[in-house]
Amino acid sequence: MTQRLLATNIFTGTDRGVVARAAVHHDGGLITDIAADAGEISANTLVIPALINAHDHARPSMTSFGASGMPLETWIARSAFGTPPDPYLAAAVSLARSVRAGCGGAMIHYTRPSGTMPIVEEAIAIARAAGDVGVRLAFALAVRDQNPIVYGDETDVLLSLPAADRSTIEKMFVRPAMPPADYIAQVEAIDAAIAGPMVDVQFGPAGVQWCSQPLLEAIAERSAETGRRVHMHLLETIYQRAWADRAFPGGMVRYLKEIGLLSPRLTLAHCIHARPDELDLIAESGATIVTNFSSNLHLRSGRAPIADAHRRGCPVTFGIDGVALDEDDDAIREMRLVRMAHDGQGFERTWSNEEFLALAVRNGRRAIGAPGSGALQAGAPADFTVLDIGQLDRDAIMPVDPLTMLFARGNASCVRDVVVNGRTISRDGKPTGVDLDAMEIELRAMYRSNVPRYRELEHAWKPFERAVSQWFCTQGCC
Repeated sequence: MTQRLLATNIFTGTDRGVVARAAVHHDGGLITDIAADAGEISANTLVIPALINAHDHARPSMTSFGASGMPLETWIARSAFGTPPDPYLAAAVSLARSVRAGCGGAMIHYTRPSGTMPIVEEAIAIARAAGDVGVRLAFALAVRDQNPIVYGDETDVLLSLPAADRSTIEKMFVRPAMPPADYIAQVEAIDAAIAGPMVDVQFGPAGVQWCSQPLLEAIAERSAETGRRVHMHLLETIYQRAWADRAFPGGMVRYLKEIGLLSPRLTLAHCIHARPDELDLIAESGATIVTNFSSNLHLRSGRAPIADAHRRGCPVTFGIDGVALDEDDDAIREMRLVRMAHDGQGFERTWSNEEFLALAVRNGRRAIGAPGSGALQAGAPADFTVLDIGQLDRDAIMPVDPLTMLFARGNASCVRDVVVNGRTISRDGKPTGVDLDAMEIELRAMYRSNVPRYRELEHAWKPFERAVSQWFCTQGCC
């Protein structure tokens, strides 16, 4: 049955731009019409394409585990305290928070499995969470087979620790590597279990510094054979930049091109320390860059050259990375921060409001394997977000362009409804498919009861943190 939504303004993401006094008609998960002059409008609303959280890890909180203000190289180890006690709950909370802030799709680059069940069953639980929330999901099982503690030989770090602490760290982080063929088989088993119209399964190498060349080459080959997308981190920190220059004197990004991994199927998170020649290679390949502005600030990683990447032709979009500015998964605030931080100085502009919103959605959808460009037009997926203009323009002094208001002061509080595949998955600012408040309470209780499991890691933490910091500083980066 055709449904009709009236709005004061609809940003279509097409040449039509913003259509005033219009209606979205949709049926069977597809838009059938965007009709102007729709008649009496009862609510002051702006409809935009549903946003995409194009890089995340389904971690509802890290600051609560003491992971704040530290660089990635120790933050990752600290994240062990936040290992999900229940994969379904952790994913559902994370995804529902994103939906509450206007997202209709998300990537979960799954870096820390719970270990409470076989990985295929864990993926099934996460896909079920996405289905209950109603969001489009890209799922990439992260893989690492080298450099578990530092970017090189960890012997000196381990030997500097007291024996008991050394044993704890080895048990937590130093594990046998998975053969490339086994990883590929695991991903394909996950695909057989959960892939479908709303779920895209991707390869997930954690990053070049964490993946051996045989592993990267096997993933590149299988991706080319099957068309499966690949999602990975790239050049997030100064230490990764230094490692890349040592390990690949001919150029790490050029190596990715040579093995066939650098392609339109590839999404690269961060790229903070990518150089101009590397950005040119990424642009030439058609790979997508996902920037994560607040995460980069929290982890002291730096500011990515996103405006330069855009000018060079790189498809760019944004993700929350589980560490939004206020750790609340507010995708609207994150989108605004990215746009503001990279929009030039003075009268020089990188993009207009319309251009940035359209490209962020378009490139985000491509990164997660979602159909369509996100443009609101006949035949496109019915994926859109309804914003309260009264909340945005609370002063209502004179007519102001609604997209200007969105990028000036928008945040999750202005989101009224989110519709994905024709289904209303958030209404009046609350997810409809799950009870987010109850799930957050349950998940916090489970995390608290889990704390004693990590007592030995807490005891080892300070000497371990000092040893890792000293190792990286002796590599010439501090």
